[in-house]
Amino acid sequence: MTAPAPAPAPARVSFAALNIDCTDADALAGFWGKALGRPVSPGKVAGDTAVDTAGPESGPRMIFHTVPEVDTATNGFRPVLVTEYYADELDRLTGLGAKPVDEVSLPELRWTTLTDPAGNEFDLVTLLQV
Repeated sequence: MTAPAPAPAPARVSFAALNIDCTDADALAGFWGKALGRPVSPGKVAGDTAVDTAGPESGPRMIFHTVPEVDTATNGFRPVLVTEYYADELDRLTGLGAKPVDEVSLPELRWTTLTDPAGNEFDLVTLLQV
């Protein structure tokens, strides 16, 4: 008789936002803000616009990034996972089969774009102490 598989390590991430690449962040954020009845604000990165949450049950924040051309392979949508345990979660996710494809560090936050085993992109983000 084989031993049962060990339980997976507990996740220490939460679904915080959905990144959406588009050619006009202000216009698309305006549409979704009105559609969802949620406030719109500037994003943390120049050229970004965000549709903020309207409370704990309103779902994740939506962040619209202005890009010259939308990647048709991802349809421009990318889930964002946020964690205080960035290095541990990056190791855990890559151990599950995710592959890092890009990393960005800013004074207030750091993120890695990864792909899941099917090639879908998502971001792992941590807020830095400034």
